[in-house]
Amino acid sequence: MLVYALVAGVLFGLYFSLVGIGLNLVFGVMRIVNLAHGDFLMLGAFVAIGVVTLIGIDPLFAAPLAFVIFLIVGLLLYWILVPRLQGSANPEMLSIILFFGLSQVLEAVTTIFLGTSERSIPSRALGTVFSTVKVKLFGGSPDSGGGPIEILGQGFPASWVIAAITSLVAIGLVYVYLYQTRLGTLTRAVMSRRDEAFATGIDVDRVSAAAFGIGLGLAAVAGIFAPFMFGSVTPAFGADATVTSFAIVVLGSLGNPLGTALGGVIYGICYMVVQTYLSSWADLLPYVLLIFILLLRPSGLLGRRVRVA
Repeated sequence: MLVYALVAGVLFGLYFSLVGIGLNLVFGVMRIVNLAHGDFLMLGAFVAIGVVTLIGIDPLFAAPLAFVIFLIVGLLLYWILVPRLQGSANPEMLSIILFFGLSQVLEAVTTIFLGTSERSIPSRALGTVFSTVKVKLFGGSPDSGGGPIEILGQGFPASWVIAAITSLVAIGLVYVYLYQTRLGTLTRAVMSRRDEAFATGIDVDRVSAAAFGIGLGLAAVAGIFAPFMFGSVTPAFGADATVTSFAIVVLGSLGNPLGTALGGVIYGICYMVVQTYLSSWADLLPYVLLIFILLLRPSGLLGRRVRVA
């Protein structure tokens, strides 16, 4: 059971890293608190459900589509909402109020159109793309794409492994964006010293808009896998996802997007160990970790100055 919990914790941890990295990117660049982050993750989950139920294709194909759609939504929301926040005397506090209201609106509208019932997707729906890869790497029959994958003598749902691999790829792309592109270099400059970046002529609004759009796009991609990782979703799923995201972000380091990867893995292992041995306490884990980290190390495990060059 311990081996199962640890391996499952790593798989969930990679996924949780994807859940939180968009939130941390937005905070790192703009210092605003997006309390609607989990609701965009919830919308991504319903995109996956819609793709499966209406079109009948592998929801993995919906991941790049969801990223592009929510990237555009993020750009529009930024230019509508955020510049006014940045011009206020206390943008962080106003962002909490504004995005809390946006969260409530998104949940209410989704409830009106989709109802409050739980929605789920069969695990086998996510297995078609990786069926051949699974057979070559792990063995099995060609039609077993959605079946369990054996790791260290333990069987794990293929959807968990696919979600973990996709999350690892997404985190790698975020690293490439931040450290291998000009826009990423400008993004890190804004994250380090926003006022100095503005003074040197960097178009802070353009950089911030890109980061906000990417953050929402990453949340939507994480949402694609939510029905497989959590079993089912409802319009109220967003609130819990936001709390979990904050626990992961604070655990790694608030304002350091790549620190979210460490926070996610640690959170995933803790979550699966508690789920295995004390399942009734699992839902309290995000709140306990938040209190624990804020009391003992408020800056997070990697809470040092963000490297710019």
